[in-house]
Amino acid sequence: MKAIFDDRQSLHDPQHYMANGKTYPSPEAPERIARLMAGAQAAGCQFQSPHDAGLGPIAAIHSAEYLYFLQNIYTRWQRIPDAGPEVIPNIHPADRHNNYPKSALGQAGYHQTDTSCPIGAHTWEAAYWSAQSAITGADLVAGGEGAVYVLSRPPGHHAFTDLAGGFCFLNNSGIAAERLRANGLRPAILDVDVHHGNGTQGIFYARDDVLTISLHADPDRFYPFFWGAAQERGEGRGMGYNLNLPLPRGTGDAEYMKTLDTALARIRAFGADVIVVALGLDAHIDDPFKGLAITTPGFQAMAEAIAGLGLPLVLVQEGGYVSDALSDNLTAFLKGVS
Repeated sequence: MKAIFDDRQSLHDPQHYMANGKTYPSPEAPERIARLMAGAQAAGCQFQSPHDAGLGPIAAIHSAEYLYFLQNIYTRWQRIPDAGPEVIPNIHPADRHNNYPKSALGQAGYHQTDTSCPIGAHTWEAAYWSAQSAITGADLVAGGEGAVYVLSRPPGHHAFTDLAGGFCFLNNSGIAAERLRANGLRPAILDVDVHHGNGTQGIFYARDDVLTISLHADPDRFYPFFWGAAQERGEGRGMGYNLNLPLPRGTGDAEYMKTLDTALARIRAFGADVIVVALGLDAHIDDPFKGLAITTPGFQAMAEAIAGLGLPLVLVQEGGYVSDALSDNLTAFLKGVS
Protein backbone atom coordinates (compact mmCIF):
# COMPACT_ATOMS: atom_id res chain seq x y z
CA MET A 1 0.00 0.00 0.00
CA LYS A 2 1.23 3.49 -0.81
CA ALA A 3 1.55 5.94 2.07
CA ILE A 4 1.93 9.73 2.03
CA PHE A 5 3.85 11.98 4.41
CA ASP A 6 5.96 15.14 4.29
CA ASP A 7 8.73 15.82 6.82
CA ARG A 8 7.52 19.40 7.27
CA GLN A 9 4.49 18.03 9.12
CA SER A 10 6.77 17.45 12.12
CA LEU A 11 7.46 21.18 12.51
CA HIS A 12 4.26 21.79 14.47
CA ASP A 13 5.31 21.16 18.07
CA PRO A 14 2.62 22.45 20.47
CA GLN A 15 3.94 23.24 23.95
CA HIS A 16 0.66 23.75 25.78
CA TYR A 17 -2.46 21.69 26.34
CA MET A 18 -4.98 22.80 28.92
CA ALA A 19 -7.46 20.36 30.44
CA ASN A 20 -9.50 20.63 33.62
CA GLY A 21 -7.80 23.91 34.52
CA LYS A 22 -4.27 22.49 34.30
CA THR A 23 -1.59 22.73 31.63
CA TYR A 24 -0.02 19.51 30.32
CA PRO A 25 2.33 18.54 27.50
CA SER A 26 0.31 18.21 24.32
CA PRO A 27 -0.62 14.61 23.44
CA GLU A 28 -0.58 15.68 19.78
CA ALA A 29 3.23 15.68 19.73
CA PRO A 30 5.65 15.06 16.83
CA GLU A 31 6.53 11.74 18.47
CA ARG A 32 3.27 10.42 17.04
CA ILE A 33 4.83 10.54 13.58
CA ALA A 34 7.62 8.06 14.31
CA ARG A 35 5.22 5.61 15.93
CA LEU A 36 2.65 5.85 13.16
CA MET A 37 5.28 5.58 10.45
CA ALA A 38 6.71 2.46 12.10
CA GLY A 39 3.23 0.93 12.28
CA ALA A 40 2.56 1.66 8.62
CA GLN A 41 5.91 0.27 7.49
CA ALA A 42 5.33 -2.88 9.53
CA ALA A 43 2.16 -3.37 7.47
CA GLY A 44 4.16 -3.07 4.26
CA CYS A 45 3.46 0.58 3.41
CA GLN A 46 5.93 2.48 1.26
CA PHE A 47 6.04 6.21 1.94
CA GLN A 48 6.30 8.93 -0.65
CA SER A 49 6.10 12.72 -0.46
CA PRO A 50 2.97 14.60 -1.50
CA HIS A 51 2.79 16.88 -4.49
CA ASP A 52 1.88 20.52 -3.95
CA ALA A 53 -1.61 21.13 -5.33
CA GLY A 54 -1.68 24.69 -4.00
CA LEU A 55 -4.34 26.40 -1.90
CA GLY A 56 -7.24 25.72 -4.22
CA PRO A 57 -8.24 22.28 -2.88
CA ILE A 58 -7.92 23.59 0.69
CA ALA A 59 -9.92 26.74 -0.05
CA ALA A 60 -12.64 24.54 -1.54
CA ILE A 61 -13.82 23.90 2.05
CA HIS A 62 -12.03 26.54 4.17
CA SER A 63 -12.81 30.26 3.91
CA ALA A 64 -10.21 32.65 2.52
CA GLU A 65 -10.61 34.73 5.69
CA TYR A 66 -9.66 31.74 7.84
CA LEU A 67 -6.73 30.71 5.66
CA TYR A 68 -5.36 34.25 5.79
CA PHE A 69 -5.68 34.12 9.58
CA LEU A 70 -3.77 30.84 9.84
CA GLN A 71 -0.98 32.09 7.60
CA ASN A 72 -0.45 35.38 9.44
CA ILE A 73 -1.63 35.14 13.04
CA TYR A 74 1.65 33.93 14.58
CA THR A 75 3.59 36.92 13.21
CA ARG A 76 0.85 39.30 14.36
CA TRP A 77 0.70 37.62 17.79
CA GLN A 78 4.39 38.33 18.40
CA ARG A 79 3.68 42.07 18.16
CA ILE A 80 1.51 41.91 21.28
CA PRO A 81 3.53 43.18 24.27
CA ASP A 82 4.64 40.24 26.44
CA ALA A 83 2.86 37.76 24.16
CA GLY A 84 3.29 34.08 24.89
CA PRO A 85 5.19 31.81 22.50
CA GLU A 86 2.00 30.34 21.00
CA VAL A 87 -1.32 31.76 19.86
CA ILE A 88 -3.83 30.74 22.53
CA PRO A 89 -6.92 32.95 22.91
CA ASN A 90 -8.49 33.76 26.25
CA ILE A 91 -11.80 35.00 24.86
CA HIS A 92 -14.36 33.42 22.54
CA PRO A 93 -17.50 35.02 21.10
CA ALA A 94 -20.93 33.91 22.21
CA ASP A 95 -22.20 34.80 18.72
CA ARG A 96 -19.92 34.68 15.69
CA HIS A 97 -22.38 36.56 13.46
CA ASN A 98 -21.62 40.03 14.80
CA ASN A 99 -18.28 41.86 14.78
CA TYR A 100 -15.11 40.46 13.23
CA PRO A 101 -12.44 42.14 15.37
CA LYS A 102 -9.25 43.63 14.00
CA SER A 103 -7.04 42.62 16.92
CA ALA A 104 -4.94 39.46 16.84
CA LEU A 105 -6.39 38.35 20.18
CA GLY A 106 -9.96 38.88 19.03
CA GLN A 107 -9.44 37.04 15.76
CA ALA A 108 -7.74 34.16 17.58
CA GLY A 109 -10.79 33.82 19.80
CA TYR A 110 -13.01 33.97 16.72
CA HIS A 111 -11.16 31.24 14.85
CA GLN A 112 -10.00 28.87 17.65
CA THR A 113 -12.72 26.98 19.51
CA ASP A 114 -10.60 25.84 22.44
CA THR A 115 -7.13 25.86 24.01
CA SER A 116 -5.98 22.57 22.48
CA CYS A 117 -4.97 24.10 19.14
CA PRO A 118 -2.10 26.50 19.92
CA ILE A 119 -0.50 28.07 16.86
CA GLY A 120 3.28 28.26 16.77
CA ALA A 121 5.85 29.53 14.31
CA HIS A 122 5.53 26.49 12.02
CA THR A 123 1.92 25.44 12.53
CA TRP A 124 0.69 26.74 9.20
CA GLU A 125 3.50 25.03 7.26
CA ALA A 126 2.86 21.70 9.00
CA ALA A 127 -0.92 21.91 8.55
CA TYR A 128 -0.50 22.89 4.89
CA TRP A 129 1.61 19.81 4.13
CA SER A 130 -0.69 17.60 6.17
CA ALA A 131 -3.51 18.74 3.88
CA GLN A 132 -1.38 18.28 0.77
CA SER A 133 -0.69 14.72 1.90
CA ALA A 134 -4.44 14.09 2.03
CA ILE A 135 -4.90 15.66 -1.40
CA THR A 136 -2.19 13.45 -2.87
CA GLY A 137 -3.80 10.39 -1.30
CA ALA A 138 -7.14 11.34 -2.82
CA ASP A 139 -5.56 11.89 -6.23
CA LEU A 140 -3.88 8.48 -6.15
CA VAL A 141 -7.17 6.75 -5.33
CA ALA A 142 -8.99 8.77 -7.99
CA GLY A 143 -6.31 7.56 -10.38
CA GLY A 144 -6.94 3.91 -9.62
CA GLU A 145 -5.17 2.96 -6.38
CA GLY A 146 -7.30 0.65 -4.25
CA ALA A 147 -6.20 2.07 -0.90
CA VAL A 148 -3.74 4.74 0.25
CA TYR A 149 -2.68 5.58 3.80
CA VAL A 150 -2.16 9.27 4.57
CA LEU A 151 -0.15 10.13 7.68
CA SER A 152 -1.86 13.48 8.18
CA ARG A 153 -0.42 15.23 11.20
CA PRO A 154 -1.58 17.61 12.58
CA PRO A 155 -4.98 15.92 12.29
CA GLY A 156 -8.08 17.61 10.94
CA HIS A 157 -11.57 16.35 11.77
CA HIS A 158 -12.31 18.99 14.45
CA ALA A 159 -11.57 21.85 12.01
CA PHE A 160 -14.65 23.61 10.61
CA THR A 161 -14.77 25.88 7.56
CA ASP A 162 -13.29 28.75 9.60
CA LEU A 163 -12.49 27.24 13.00
CA ALA A 164 -9.56 25.37 14.50
CA GLY A 165 -10.10 23.10 17.48
CA GLY A 166 -9.14 19.82 19.11
CA PHE A 167 -5.54 19.77 17.78
CA CYS A 168 -6.89 20.43 14.23
CA PHE A 169 -6.40 23.32 11.80
CA LEU A 170 -7.27 22.09 8.29
CA ASN A 171 -9.85 19.36 7.79
CA ASN A 172 -7.74 16.82 5.93
CA SER A 173 -10.51 14.21 5.58
CA GLY A 174 -12.95 16.81 4.31
CA ILE A 175 -10.38 18.20 1.87
CA ALA A 176 -9.75 14.69 0.55
CA ALA A 177 -13.48 14.02 0.14
CA GLU A 178 -14.03 17.29 -1.71
CA ARG A 179 -11.06 16.51 -3.97
CA LEU A 180 -12.57 13.13 -4.80
CA ARG A 181 -15.96 14.70 -5.46
CA ALA A 182 -14.34 17.23 -7.81
CA ASN A 183 -12.89 14.24 -9.69
CA GLY A 184 -16.39 12.92 -10.34
CA LEU A 185 -16.60 10.44 -7.45
CA ARG A 186 -19.28 10.04 -4.78
CA PRO A 187 -17.47 9.98 -1.41
CA ALA A 188 -18.55 8.94 2.03
CA ILE A 189 -16.53 9.98 5.07
CA LEU A 190 -16.45 7.32 7.78
CA ASP A 191 -14.98 8.70 11.00
CA VAL A 192 -13.85 6.06 13.50
CA ASP A 193 -11.99 8.40 15.85
CA VAL A 194 -13.05 8.19 19.52
CA HIS A 195 -14.12 11.86 19.30
CA HIS A 196 -16.99 13.04 17.13
CA GLY A 197 -15.86 14.59 13.84
CA ASN A 198 -17.63 17.85 14.54
CA GLY A 199 -15.70 19.93 12.02
CA THR A 200 -16.37 17.46 9.25
CA GLN A 201 -20.06 17.38 10.15
CA GLY A 202 -20.21 21.17 10.14
CA ILE A 203 -18.58 21.51 6.72
CA PHE A 204 -20.96 19.11 4.96
CA TYR A 205 -24.07 19.46 7.16
CA ALA A 206 -26.20 21.19 4.50
CA ARG A 207 -24.89 19.15 1.56
CA ASP A 208 -26.17 15.98 -0.08
CA ASP A 209 -23.13 15.12 -2.22
CA VAL A 210 -20.91 13.85 0.62
CA LEU A 211 -22.18 11.40 3.25
CA THR A 212 -20.70 11.93 6.73
CA ILE A 213 -20.77 9.23 9.41
CA SER A 214 -19.11 9.29 12.83
CA LEU A 215 -18.78 6.51 15.43
CA HIS A 216 -17.58 8.02 18.69
CA ALA A 217 -17.86 8.10 22.47
CA ASP A 218 -21.11 9.72 23.60
CA PRO A 219 -20.45 13.49 23.75
CA ASP A 220 -22.73 14.07 26.75
CA ARG A 221 -19.63 13.59 28.92
CA PHE A 222 -16.85 13.56 26.34
CA TYR A 223 -15.19 16.00 23.91
CA PRO A 224 -16.46 17.77 21.81
CA PHE A 225 -19.57 17.91 24.08
CA PHE A 226 -21.72 20.19 21.88
CA TRP A 227 -21.86 18.05 18.72
CA GLY A 228 -22.28 14.38 17.93
CA ALA A 229 -25.79 13.47 19.10
CA ALA A 230 -27.81 10.94 17.14
CA GLN A 231 -30.51 13.49 16.27
CA GLU A 232 -28.03 15.60 14.27
CA ARG A 233 -28.98 14.37 10.80
CA GLY A 234 -28.16 17.33 8.56
CA GLU A 235 -30.13 20.36 7.44
CA GLY A 236 -31.65 21.64 4.21
CA ARG A 237 -30.48 19.53 1.28
CA GLY A 238 -28.21 17.70 3.73
CA MET A 239 -31.02 16.30 5.85
CA GLY A 240 -30.40 12.58 6.17
CA TYR A 241 -26.82 12.79 4.90
CA ASN A 242 -25.18 12.94 8.34
CA LEU A 243 -25.24 9.93 10.65
CA ASN A 244 -23.93 10.06 14.22
CA LEU A 245 -23.53 6.81 16.12
CA PRO A 246 -22.58 7.74 19.70
CA LEU A 247 -21.40 4.86 21.88
CA PRO A 248 -21.31 4.46 25.67
CA ARG A 249 -17.94 5.04 27.30
CA GLY A 250 -15.98 1.80 27.48
CA THR A 251 -17.66 0.14 24.48
CA GLY A 252 -15.58 -2.83 23.31
CA ASP A 253 -15.08 -4.75 20.09
CA ALA A 254 -18.34 -6.72 19.88
CA GLU A 255 -20.75 -3.81 20.33
CA TYR A 256 -18.59 -1.53 18.20
CA MET A 257 -18.72 -3.96 15.29
CA LYS A 258 -22.52 -4.11 15.49
CA THR A 259 -22.63 -0.33 15.24
CA LEU A 260 -20.13 -0.33 12.40
CA ASP A 261 -22.51 -2.59 10.47
CA THR A 262 -25.11 0.20 10.68
CA ALA A 263 -22.59 2.68 9.28
CA LEU A 264 -21.63 0.39 6.41
CA ALA A 265 -25.26 -0.20 5.52
CA ARG A 266 -25.76 3.57 5.22
CA ILE A 267 -22.71 3.86 2.96
CA ARG A 268 -24.19 1.19 0.67
CA ALA A 269 -27.55 3.00 0.65
CA PHE A 270 -25.81 6.26 -0.30
CA GLY A 271 -24.27 4.62 -3.34
CA ALA A 272 -20.75 5.73 -2.46
CA ASP A 273 -18.00 4.73 -4.85
CA VAL A 274 -15.13 5.73 -2.53
CA ILE A 275 -14.66 6.02 1.24
CA VAL A 276 -12.51 8.46 3.15
CA VAL A 277 -11.78 6.82 6.49
CA ALA A 278 -11.03 9.41 9.17
CA LEU A 279 -8.73 6.98 10.94
CA GLY A 280 -8.61 7.73 14.63
CA LEU A 281 -6.80 5.07 16.64
CA ASP A 282 -7.71 6.69 19.96
CA ALA A 283 -10.67 4.33 20.44
CA HIS A 284 -8.11 1.84 21.76
CA ILE A 285 -8.49 0.57 25.30
CA ASP A 286 -5.09 1.98 26.32
CA ASP A 287 -5.30 5.36 24.58
CA PRO A 288 -4.72 8.27 26.99
CA PHE A 289 -8.25 9.61 26.42
CA LYS A 290 -9.95 6.42 27.65
CA GLY A 291 -13.16 6.83 25.66
CA LEU A 292 -13.75 3.39 24.17
CA ALA A 293 -12.14 -0.03 24.64
CA ILE A 294 -11.25 -1.34 21.18
CA THR A 295 -8.45 -3.92 21.15
CA THR A 296 -5.65 -4.21 18.62
CA PRO A 297 -7.35 -7.22 16.94
CA GLY A 298 -10.51 -5.12 17.00
CA PHE A 299 -8.90 -2.57 14.68
CA GLN A 300 -8.08 -5.31 12.21
CA ALA A 301 -11.67 -6.57 12.33
CA MET A 302 -12.90 -3.02 11.82
CA ALA A 303 -10.71 -2.62 8.74
CA GLU A 304 -11.76 -5.97 7.30
CA ALA A 305 -15.42 -4.99 7.59
CA ILE A 306 -14.82 -1.64 5.87
CA ALA A 307 -12.73 -3.24 3.12
CA GLY A 308 -15.53 -5.77 2.67
CA LEU A 309 -17.58 -3.11 0.89
CA GLY A 310 -15.14 -3.45 -2.00
CA LEU A 311 -14.68 0.31 -2.42
CA PRO A 312 -11.46 2.32 -2.83
CA LEU A 313 -10.22 3.77 0.46
CA VAL A 314 -8.37 6.95 1.41
CA LEU A 315 -7.18 6.34 4.97
CA VAL A 316 -6.54 9.72 6.57
CA GLN A 317 -4.89 9.69 9.99
CA GLU A 318 -6.78 11.52 12.72
CA GLY A 319 -6.29 10.78 16.45
CA GLY A 320 -4.39 8.07 18.21
CA TYR A 321 -2.01 9.39 20.81
CA VAL A 322 1.30 8.30 22.25
CA SER A 323 0.94 4.88 23.81
CA ASP A 324 2.81 1.58 23.59
CA ALA A 325 0.07 0.15 21.35
CA LEU A 326 -0.16 2.97 18.80
CA SER A 327 2.13 1.40 16.18
CA ASP A 328 0.56 -2.04 16.56
CA ASN A 329 -2.95 -0.61 16.21
CA LEU A 330 -2.10 1.04 12.90
CA THR A 331 -0.37 -2.12 11.65
CA ALA A 332 -3.44 -4.17 12.55
CA PHE A 333 -5.81 -1.79 10.75
CA LEU A 334 -3.70 -1.58 7.59
CA LYS A 335 -3.30 -5.35 7.45
CA GLY A 336 -7.07 -5.62 7.73
CA VAL A 337 -7.45 -3.41 4.67
CA SER A 338 -4.93 -5.30 2.60
